[in-house]
Amino acid sequence: MPKKVKPAGDGKEEGPVPCKQVKLEAAGGPSPLNLDSPSGLFESLISPVKTETFFKEFWEQKPLLIQRDDPVLATYYRSLFRLSDLKSLCSRGMYYGRDVNVCRCVNGKKKVLNKDGKVHFLQLRKDFDQKRATIQFHQPQRFKDELWRIQEKLECYFGSLVGSNVYITPAGSQGLPPHYDDVEVFILQLEGEKHWRLYHPTVPLAREYSLEAEDRIGRPAHEFTLKPGDLLYFPRGTVHQADTPSGLAHSTHVTISTYQSSSWGDFLLDTIPGLVFDTAKADVELRAGIPRQLLLVETTAVATRKLSGFLRMLADRLEGTRELLSADMKKDFAMNRLPPYYVGDGAELSTPGGQLPGLDSTVRLQFRDHVVLTVGPDQDPSDETREKMVYIYHSLKNRRDTHMMGNEETESHGLRFPLSHIDALKQIWNSSAISVKDLKLTTDEEKQSLVLSLWTECLIQVTSWPCVLTEVHRRKNSKLLNVPEGDKNRTS
Repeated sequence: MPKKVKPAGDGKEEGPVPCKQVKLEAAGGPSPLNLDSPSGLFESLISPVKTETFFKEFWEQKPLLIQRDDPVLATYYRSLFRLSDLKSLCSRGMYYGRDVNVCRCVNGKKKVLNKDGKVHFLQLRKDFDQKRATIQFHQPQRFKDELWRIQEKLECYFGSLVGSNVYITPAGSQGLPPHYDDVEVFILQLEGEKHWRLYHPTVPLAREYSLEAEDRIGRPAHEFTLKPGDLLYFPRGTVHQADTPSGLAHSTHVTISTYQSSSWGDFLLDTIPGLVFDTAKADVELRAGIPRQLLLVETTAVATRKLSGFLRMLADRLEGTRELLSADMKKDFAMNRLPPYYVGDGAELSTPGGQLPGLDSTVRLQFRDHVVLTVGPDQDPSDETREKMVYIYHSLKNRRDTHMMGNEETESHGLRFPLSHIDALKQIWNSSAISVKDLKLTTDEEKQSLVLSLWTECLIQVTSWPCVLTEVHRRKNSKLLNVPEGDKNRTS
């Protein structure tokens, strides 16, 4: 049967589009999603809607409903998470609040039914069956490999963190009251059916989560029922509520969300401090003191005009800025995202393989989608000059089991180099492969030290090596790995 695409609100349908099928990893059969690349995955996720159409007409603008009569896709969606998976997951040590929430919407209000401590499956199933409670499972990609695989690719595609929650609701029940979220939402219906009502935003592109009263939101703008294999997208700020119809089996859906705190406003907050810092070093007017007692009174018209002038000056300076200093956003993204998907022990992410790079080697960047290069002030507290440094952050050693868990401790992984290395690093970043001797650094020792640091961190691989490699040359490279440069450059 052909897939039907129904953009919410206009009822138009697009013609049949053949289902893309590619090889899944050894664990399963054919997947209807193209998992070969981030762009391929997203294209197949919203198929038959074209990516260009999606971002032009729907992204951050209005909901999109894709209803499909595709048994292959429905079977694949069901494999992502089932009610029956909860028994084995509970045996691994799940806790209320952290991993699982149990709740129900009663008279338009959310009633939380969590117990204390560890989740026991029999109690969880009892609340589900007898109290008609919804089970919300937090961040299932920590345990379900295929969701890890999907979300890791989507983080590469969006350049933003991608979280998920699973909602399992019994027939004739509703888990949450009307509300809106601060994230872009993609709903995948996995089991059963779910009845949805969407309302016009009260706060378009909202920056925070909020409940909304029924008498405030009016009549639904869109109303429909999702079945397995269907997909629903709506922008942050879209007011919504959903229930499982009576007389049917339970419903399971996964909410995949992204673009939290990823607005232009957030980017300005992240980059303007660095711009002000640089400009103040070059312009004495910005280093002059504010008027006496300005902090004790309301801001004056004179101060406002002064700030307006400074902002215009910063805008002019921004036009000619080569490198924006990112304070936190790039680092936070690299620190908190999923590691690359792998099958096995993932040794290729933590242990450098292949030949050591030398001056005569040709190297190329690997795991490009998982590496961030940025410029920032030196984070060494003992350095009072606060000179600019080049930072390379990556997610190769990130922990999957803490992804999107908020209060779990995370650490950054990567390297730092003097600003003089920026051109050489960009050569590596912007080339499919490059000879080490061609790197734009002053000495051969600097070139070798740079590529050895990157190789040790598993960020580059050697693509070619001279045919004749003497034992002396090999020993020389081995010694280079033992100099303190790599540790000195490593970020904390």
